[in-house]
Amino acid sequence: MRIGSLAAAAGMALAILSAQGIAAQAAEIKIMTTSTMIQPLGELGPQFERATGHKLVIKGAVTGEMKRLIEGGEAFDLAIVASALFDDLIKQGKIAADSRTPLTRDGMGVAVRSGAPKPDVSTVEAFKRALLDAKSVTYAPEGATGIRLLKFMEQHGITEQMKAKTKTQTAAVNIAKAVAAGEAELGFAVSSILLSVPGVELAGLFPSELQVWIVSTAGLSASAKQPDAAKALIKFLTTPEAAAVFKARGLEPLSK
Repeated sequence: MRIGSLAAAAGMALAILSAQGIAAQAAEIKIMTTSTMIQPLGELGPQFERATGHKLVIKGAVTGEMKRLIEGGEAFDLAIVASALFDDLIKQGKIAADSRTPLTRDGMGVAVRSGAPKPDVSTVEAFKRALLDAKSVTYAPEGATGIRLLKFMEQHGITEQMKAKTKTQTAAVNIAKAVAAGEAELGFAVSSILLSVPGVELAGLFPSELQVWIVSTAGLSASAKQPDAAKALIKFLTTPEAAAVFKARGLEPLSK
Protein backbone atom coordinates (compact mmCIF):
# COMPACT_ATOMS: atom_id res chain seq x y z
CA MET A 1 0.00 0.00 0.00
CA ARG A 2 1.30 3.45 -0.85
CA ILE A 3 2.07 5.99 1.88
CA GLY A 4 -0.66 8.25 0.48
CA SER A 5 -3.16 5.43 0.76
CA LEU A 6 -1.97 4.72 4.29
CA ALA A 7 -2.52 8.34 5.24
CA ALA A 8 -6.02 8.28 3.79
CA ALA A 9 -6.85 5.09 5.64
CA ALA A 10 -5.43 6.53 8.84
CA GLY A 11 -7.60 9.60 8.36
CA MET A 12 -10.68 7.42 8.05
CA ALA A 13 -9.76 5.54 11.22
CA LEU A 14 -9.28 8.78 13.09
CA ALA A 15 -12.61 10.10 11.88
CA ILE A 16 -14.25 7.02 13.36
CA LEU A 17 -12.40 7.52 16.66
CA SER A 18 -13.47 11.15 16.78
CA ALA A 19 -17.07 10.29 15.95
CA GLN A 20 -17.09 7.83 18.83
CA GLY A 21 -16.34 10.72 21.19
CA ILE A 22 -12.84 9.62 22.18
CA ALA A 23 -11.58 13.17 21.80
CA ALA A 24 -14.32 15.37 23.19
CA GLN A 25 -12.30 18.56 23.61
CA ALA A 26 -9.25 19.86 21.82
CA ALA A 27 -6.09 19.60 23.90
CA GLU A 28 -2.34 20.08 23.60
CA ILE A 29 -0.62 16.73 24.08
CA LYS A 30 3.02 16.94 25.15
CA ILE A 31 4.93 13.92 23.90
CA MET A 32 8.41 12.77 24.90
CA THR A 33 9.84 10.23 22.47
CA THR A 34 13.11 8.63 21.55
CA SER A 35 14.36 8.90 17.97
CA THR A 36 12.70 5.79 16.52
CA MET A 37 9.23 7.33 16.62
CA ILE A 38 10.04 10.81 15.29
CA GLN A 39 9.34 10.05 11.62
CA PRO A 40 6.25 7.86 12.15
CA LEU A 41 4.75 10.53 14.41
CA GLY A 42 5.62 13.15 11.82
CA GLU A 43 3.44 11.25 9.36
CA LEU A 44 0.64 10.09 11.65
CA GLY A 45 0.48 13.14 13.92
CA PRO A 46 -1.06 15.59 11.41
CA GLN A 47 -3.79 13.07 10.61
CA PHE A 48 -4.59 12.73 14.30
CA GLU A 49 -4.59 16.51 14.77
CA ARG A 50 -6.94 17.17 11.86
CA ALA A 51 -9.40 14.49 12.91
CA THR A 52 -9.50 15.26 16.63
CA GLY A 53 -8.58 18.94 16.94
CA HIS A 54 -5.80 18.03 19.36
CA LYS A 55 -2.33 19.46 18.91
CA LEU A 56 0.81 17.35 19.35
CA VAL A 57 3.91 18.95 20.83
CA ILE A 58 6.70 16.44 20.24
CA LYS A 59 10.11 16.48 21.90
CA GLY A 60 12.58 13.86 20.70
CA ALA A 61 15.97 12.83 22.03
CA VAL A 62 18.27 9.82 22.31
CA THR A 63 17.64 7.48 25.24
CA GLY A 64 20.19 8.94 27.64
CA GLU A 65 19.03 12.51 27.15
CA MET A 66 15.38 11.51 27.37
CA LYS A 67 16.07 9.81 30.70
CA ARG A 68 17.69 12.96 32.09
CA LEU A 69 14.88 15.19 30.86
CA ILE A 70 12.10 13.13 32.40
CA GLU A 71 13.97 12.50 35.63
CA GLY A 72 14.70 16.22 35.78
CA GLY A 73 11.00 17.04 35.86
CA GLU A 74 10.21 17.79 32.20
CA ALA A 75 6.41 17.95 31.91
CA PHE A 76 4.73 15.56 29.45
CA ASP A 77 1.47 13.74 28.86
CA LEU A 78 2.70 10.78 26.85
CA ALA A 79 6.08 9.09 26.61
CA ILE A 80 7.16 6.69 23.87
CA VAL A 81 10.50 5.22 24.89
CA ALA A 82 12.49 1.98 24.85
CA SER A 83 11.00 -0.62 27.20
CA ALA A 84 14.06 -0.70 29.48
CA LEU A 85 13.78 3.04 30.13
CA PHE A 86 10.01 2.68 30.46
CA ASP A 87 10.47 0.13 33.27
CA ASP A 88 12.88 2.44 35.07
CA LEU A 89 10.51 5.40 34.81
CA ILE A 90 7.64 3.32 36.20
CA LYS A 91 9.78 2.45 39.23
CA GLN A 92 10.46 6.15 39.73
CA GLY A 93 6.75 6.96 39.58
CA LYS A 94 7.14 9.03 36.40
CA ILE A 95 4.88 6.86 34.21
CA ALA A 96 1.58 5.16 35.07
CA ALA A 97 2.27 1.42 35.03
CA ASP A 98 -1.24 0.48 33.88
CA SER A 99 -0.88 2.58 30.72
CA ARG A 100 1.94 0.46 29.23
CA THR A 101 1.33 -0.10 25.50
CA PRO A 102 4.07 -1.71 23.36
CA LEU A 103 3.91 -0.22 19.85
CA THR A 104 6.83 -1.50 17.75
CA ARG A 105 10.15 -3.26 17.90
CA ASP A 106 13.30 -2.56 15.93
CA GLY A 107 16.68 -4.26 15.66
CA MET A 108 20.12 -2.72 16.00
CA GLY A 109 21.92 -2.59 12.67
CA VAL A 110 25.03 -1.56 10.76
CA ALA A 111 24.83 0.81 7.79
CA VAL A 112 27.12 1.59 4.85
CA ARG A 113 26.91 4.16 2.10
CA SER A 114 24.85 2.99 -0.87
CA GLY A 115 27.04 0.99 -3.26
CA ALA A 116 29.86 0.51 -0.75
CA PRO A 117 31.08 -2.99 0.18
CA LYS A 118 29.11 -4.52 3.03
CA PRO A 119 31.17 -6.08 5.79
CA ASP A 120 30.20 -9.40 7.31
CA VAL A 121 28.55 -8.71 10.67
CA SER A 122 26.75 -12.04 11.03
CA THR A 123 28.83 -13.39 13.93
CA VAL A 124 30.46 -11.85 16.99
CA GLU A 125 33.96 -12.32 15.57
CA ALA A 126 32.96 -10.94 12.18
CA PHE A 127 31.32 -7.97 13.89
CA LYS A 128 34.49 -7.26 15.85
CA ARG A 129 36.61 -7.55 12.70
CA ALA A 130 34.29 -5.15 10.84
CA LEU A 131 34.80 -2.58 13.59
CA LEU A 132 38.57 -2.94 13.56
CA ASP A 133 38.82 -2.90 9.76
CA ALA A 134 36.60 0.17 9.31
CA LYS A 135 38.40 3.44 8.63
CA SER A 136 35.70 5.39 10.48
CA VAL A 137 32.52 4.68 12.44
CA THR A 138 29.67 6.76 13.82
CA TYR A 139 27.03 6.22 16.50
CA ALA A 140 25.24 8.05 19.33
CA PRO A 141 26.93 7.12 22.63
CA GLU A 142 23.77 7.87 24.60
CA GLY A 143 21.44 6.04 22.23
CA ALA A 144 20.41 2.46 22.99
CA THR A 145 22.54 1.11 20.13
CA GLY A 146 25.52 3.23 21.10
CA ILE A 147 25.32 2.04 24.70
CA ARG A 148 25.28 -1.58 23.49
CA LEU A 149 28.18 -0.93 21.11
CA LEU A 150 30.34 0.70 23.77
CA LYS A 151 29.74 -2.24 26.08
CA PHE A 152 30.80 -4.63 23.30
CA MET A 153 34.01 -2.67 22.66
CA GLU A 154 34.85 -2.71 26.35
CA GLN A 155 34.16 -6.43 26.70
CA HIS A 156 36.42 -7.19 23.71
CA GLY A 157 39.18 -4.81 24.66
CA ILE A 158 39.01 -2.59 21.57
CA THR A 159 37.77 0.68 23.10
CA GLU A 160 41.10 2.48 22.73
CA GLN A 161 41.62 1.22 19.17
CA MET A 162 38.26 2.61 18.11
CA LYS A 163 38.49 6.08 19.68
CA ALA A 164 40.58 7.74 16.96
CA LYS A 165 38.22 6.69 14.16
CA THR A 166 34.93 7.33 15.93
CA LYS A 167 32.62 10.22 15.10
CA THR A 168 29.92 10.52 17.75
CA GLN A 169 26.44 11.97 17.21
CA THR A 170 23.85 13.46 19.52
CA ALA A 171 20.91 12.74 17.20
CA ALA A 172 20.33 9.25 15.83
CA VAL A 173 19.29 10.44 12.36
CA ASN A 174 22.69 12.16 11.98
CA ILE A 175 24.32 8.73 12.05
CA ALA A 176 22.71 7.78 8.75
CA LYS A 177 23.35 11.23 7.31
CA ALA A 178 27.06 10.97 8.14
CA VAL A 179 27.27 7.59 6.39
CA ALA A 180 25.38 8.86 3.33
CA ALA A 181 27.73 11.86 3.10
CA GLY A 182 30.82 9.65 3.27
CA GLU A 183 31.86 11.09 6.64
CA ALA A 184 31.88 7.63 8.22
CA GLU A 185 32.32 4.17 6.72
CA LEU A 186 30.01 2.38 9.17
CA GLY A 187 27.02 3.68 11.12
CA PHE A 188 25.37 1.95 14.07
CA ALA A 189 21.73 2.55 15.07
CA VAL A 190 18.35 0.85 14.95
CA SER A 191 17.58 -0.25 11.41
CA SER A 192 14.53 1.97 10.88
CA ILE A 193 16.58 5.11 11.51
CA LEU A 194 19.43 3.94 9.31
CA LEU A 195 17.01 3.28 6.45
CA SER A 196 15.23 6.61 6.86
CA VAL A 197 17.97 8.51 5.00
CA PRO A 198 18.55 8.17 1.22
CA GLY A 199 21.99 6.97 0.23
CA VAL A 200 22.32 4.40 3.01
CA GLU A 201 22.08 0.61 2.91
CA LEU A 202 21.88 -1.91 5.72
CA ALA A 203 24.93 -4.15 5.95
CA GLY A 204 23.09 -6.29 8.43
CA LEU A 205 21.64 -6.51 11.91
CA PHE A 206 23.78 -7.14 14.99
CA PRO A 207 24.57 -10.84 15.54
CA SER A 208 21.93 -12.61 17.59
CA GLU A 209 24.27 -12.84 20.59
CA LEU A 210 24.59 -9.04 20.62
CA GLN A 211 21.16 -8.04 19.40
CA VAL A 212 18.88 -6.13 21.75
CA TRP A 213 15.49 -5.53 20.21
CA ILE A 214 14.28 -2.01 20.93
CA VAL A 215 10.63 -2.12 21.93
CA SER A 216 9.06 1.32 21.70
CA THR A 217 6.50 1.50 24.48
CA ALA A 218 3.89 4.21 25.04
CA GLY A 219 2.56 5.27 28.41
CA LEU A 220 0.94 8.16 30.25
CA SER A 221 2.78 10.47 32.57
CA ALA A 222 1.79 9.86 36.18
CA SER A 223 0.93 13.57 36.27
CA ALA A 224 -0.48 13.98 32.75
CA LYS A 225 -2.54 17.14 32.26
CA GLN A 226 -4.29 15.69 29.19
CA PRO A 227 -4.70 11.97 29.96
CA ASP A 228 -7.85 11.42 27.87
CA ALA A 229 -6.36 13.02 24.76
CA ALA A 230 -3.14 11.04 25.26
CA LYS A 231 -5.15 7.83 25.57
CA ALA A 232 -6.89 8.65 22.28
CA LEU A 233 -3.51 8.99 20.60
CA ILE A 234 -2.32 5.66 22.01
CA LYS A 235 -5.53 4.06 20.73
CA PHE A 236 -4.86 5.40 17.27
CA LEU A 237 -1.21 4.25 17.31
CA THR A 238 -2.42 0.67 17.82
CA THR A 239 -4.80 0.65 14.83
CA PRO A 240 -4.04 -1.40 11.69
CA GLU A 241 -3.69 1.86 9.76
CA ALA A 242 -0.93 3.08 12.08
CA ALA A 243 0.67 -0.36 11.96
CA ALA A 244 0.91 -0.09 8.18
CA VAL A 245 2.82 3.19 8.51
CA PHE A 246 5.18 1.62 11.05
CA LYS A 247 5.88 -1.24 8.66
CA ALA A 248 6.59 1.18 5.83
CA ARG A 249 9.18 2.82 8.10
CA GLY A 250 10.95 -0.47 8.83
CA LEU A 251 9.36 -1.06 12.23
CA GLU A 252 7.62 -4.24 13.38
CA PRO A 253 4.19 -3.37 14.87
CA LEU A 254 3.38 -5.15 18.14
CA SER A 255 -0.31 -4.29 18.45
CA LYS A 256 -2.70 -7.15 17.81
